[in-house]
Amino acid sequence: MKAKALRLHGAGDLRLDEFELPQITDDEILVKIVSDSVCMSTYKCAILGEKHKRVHEDVADHPAIMGHEMAGDIVEVGKNHQDKFKPGMKFTLQPALNYKGTMWSPGYSYEFFGGDTTYCIIPAEVMELGCFLEYKGRAYYEASLAEPMSCSIGAFNAAYHTQMGVYTHEMGIKKDGKLAIMAGAGPMGLGALTYALHRDVRPSMVVVTDVNQDRLDRAELLFPVEEAKADGIDLHFVNTGKMEDPVAYLRDLTGGTGFDDVLCYAPVAAVVEQSSAVLGRDGCLNFFAGPTDNQFSAKMNFYDVHYNSTHVMGTTGGNTADMIESLELTAAKRINPAVMVTHIGGLDAAGETTLNLPKIPGGKKLIYTHLSMPLTALTDLRAKGAEDERFIALADIVDAHKGLWCPEAEEYLLANFID
Repeated sequence: MKAKALRLHGAGDLRLDEFELPQITDDEILVKIVSDSVCMSTYKCAILGEKHKRVHEDVADHPAIMGHEMAGDIVEVGKNHQDKFKPGMKFTLQPALNYKGTMWSPGYSYEFFGGDTTYCIIPAEVMELGCFLEYKGRAYYEASLAEPMSCSIGAFNAAYHTQMGVYTHEMGIKKDGKLAIMAGAGPMGLGALTYALHRDVRPSMVVVTDVNQDRLDRAELLFPVEEAKADGIDLHFVNTGKMEDPVAYLRDLTGGTGFDDVLCYAPVAAVVEQSSAVLGRDGCLNFFAGPTDNQFSAKMNFYDVHYNSTHVMGTTGGNTADMIESLELTAAKRINPAVMVTHIGGLDAAGETTLNLPKIPGGKKLIYTHLSMPLTALTDLRAKGAEDERFIALADIVDAHKGLWCPEAEEYLLANFID
């Protein structure tokens, strides 16, 4: 079968290639990819090429398909998996395989397995590890976004707290505690926020900081402070960019106690240092944002580490249980991953989008792999209707859902924009 995919040939070298997929073996599954959301990790992979830990050294000879936040339909099932999976099933998968101690992962390491493609082959190890998941939901994008959501869910679950004189860690964010999401008005921060407000174990206070007022305004529109208050959560959106002493302001918000849990969503030294400085006693700092600079460092208060039991950790990705939790909470309409999405586009837009991701404002960029469409902001859909009336209908659907991407919009797109 022929496939078209965005593939990595080397550092900064992404190409939209057409090629023949090999016949699947008894241990493999052939799938059609429908949607793939673009991750900042994919940008890092694209610019680093073979210097990236997950990219194989001979990528120039065996280019790797980009993208790992994928969803689609099963086309053909090898005989060893036919008892569990059938053609026509929707699927998603957990890409953090960690198979036999390797760092190989779809979107970085495989010649015929990734998300920015029309079709690909799921290798045997994905099924062996239980990472290939049937998806029974309505919208493909929700399955694609289950992976980035699982990363934030993993960050909450990996947090820990201690008691003096006791060597058993209590896992997870502190119940009824105070949570700060630093540099948190971007796509991943909003994913963390929708989860924080609607998970079973909730904080009593959530403070979201950023230096971009437009992003903060959008966040507050999507998550009204009064709605959170009605659910017993004291929610604040804070622009630290114009403050002389943001640490003092944030600590004052907590009544001087500091935060029990802090998630840092930017690999910026000043943000990391603020995150350290606002920790309360036994405060847990999760440095979530992976830097590209392997020498990145920032100051941390080690007096507080010793005397106030503050601690720092980092998570990258989630596990299969985190992803299943994301899918279940989405299906129950307790969380809405669409708060992360600000742009849509076709496979022909994936390369330019990936290479320029840090320069493109907004949140998640959602690629529909069987479409030809330039990357388009949801806020620009109506303007594009002057050239193509289909965009007006799409804009009407999005506007009816608070400006968010939604199942109805995806269904209209797939029914009307694929030639």
